[in-house]
Amino acid sequence: MGKDKKSRGRILALIISLVLILDQVSKIWIKTHFTLGQSVNVLGSWFQLCFVENEGMAFGMVFGGNAGKLILSVFRICLSIFIMWYICRLLKKPDTPMGVLVGLSLVFVGAVGNIFDSAFYGLIFSESGITQVATLFPPEGGYAPFLRGKVVDMLYFPLIDTVLPENFPFFGGRRFVFFRFIFNVADSCITCATFYMLFFQFKFFSKK
Repeated sequence: MGKDKKSRGRILALIISLVLILDQVSKIWIKTHFTLGQSVNVLGSWFQLCFVENEGMAFGMVFGGNAGKLILSVFRICLSIFIMWYICRLLKKPDTPMGVLVGLSLVFVGAVGNIFDSAFYGLIFSESGITQVATLFPPEGGYAPFLRGKVVDMLYFPLIDTVLPENFPFFGGRRFVFFRFIFNVADSCITCATFYMLFFQFKFFSKK
């Protein structure tokens, strides 16, 4: 049982490490190569890299200005600590499904990835703008204090992007974009893991 716990723990640690590296490398590369709002097509127009920044909520949503951002950062830190504690607790139980552990680990690493942006990006980057690319470790210092940095988003999937016909009810002639959200690797981990556990691990959590 001890060996099984260690083995599963190593797998989770590897998943968390790889996802965190992918999340941060992608954000740092975008931040230091794209101007704010710049986009490029990756696989046609339906998959783009589009650089935007937000105050910390998933999919670019905003919550309560500077005070809200600080509250959100503290909440995310507390939530991450709780999830890590819960994962360690479940690891001690041999009947815990590996899918549950992986799902919780993805939620954990997603939260940590965005915490890192909020906590440190304001300290280590210059401000991004529509005409200038940010600099890593600028001599004049960063653009924001601790826990006030902005989260970097870049994954954009406008699966449908069209102008509706003039005779279309109420919205005729307007541009219609299906799935406008721009997000990052951390956001996608949290969202996909949550839906996975909701649909495929519901029995486990309902017992709890």
